[in-house]
Amino acid sequence: MNETPEASPASRLRAALQVSSSSERLQAALTAGTYPRDEYVEVIVERCAIERDFLVRDMMTWALTRHPASVTVPRLLAETTSPVAQARSQALHSLSKIGDPRGWTAIGPKLLADTNDEVARSAWRAAVILVPEGGEGDLATQLATQLGRGARDLQSSLTRAISSLGSQADAALESVSAHRDPVVRLHAAATRYTIDNPEEGFESALFEAERMLLTEELPPIEPSPENPSPGHPSVDETE
Repeated sequence: MNETPEASPASRLRAALQVSSSSERLQAALTAGTYPRDEYVEVIVERCAIERDFLVRDMMTWALTRHPASVTVPRLLAETTSPVAQARSQALHSLSKIGDPRGWTAIGPKLLADTNDEVARSAWRAAVILVPEGGEGDLATQLATQLGRGARDLQSSLTRAISSLGSQADAALESVSAHRDPVVRLHAAATRYTIDNPEEGFESALFEAERMLLTEELPPIEPSPENPSPGHPSVDETE
């Protein structure tokens, strides 16, 4: 009688990550990180592309950080070109957590401006972590092309990314301060305000930016006998 060969560790992990129970998938990812094996990397990266539960995906990212960067980074770099949006997003997220300088090579204008908001968000976050010294100004210029994009939560993510570059973002923000799109101008001003006031939330930054822009765009009041300039008394007042 022929015996069924025992399944490999990678095969057992793949099966465990496919069960219907999210708590069991979470446990499988935890185990894969606690007892890492090189052959697990391919299984985990494949599953990251389709896993629907955020907590499980996050645990799989942690598991990848427990494996050698020499194995994980090349596989994740390849995954950033996947046609599947979640695969690109998770690969970028994992690269940012691993922190290997090679992760920077995957990040360029295409991913920073990805049409999928979650991929773009992951690219922004990874870029500001992995950018090599001296490249912050160029990165800020690329990120500034995305100002005004999307809903408030996406704009807030971009502001946090640009703000983390500090003064290196000054020139990029200045270059769009007169943009023809008022949404872009507002977002740029709010980001500038956040850099100067890091303790403020994004909604507060937007409010202050809108107030400042409104003041700047109001036409000056021309003095006249009926409406003298502030600080200059009218004829009646001097009598």
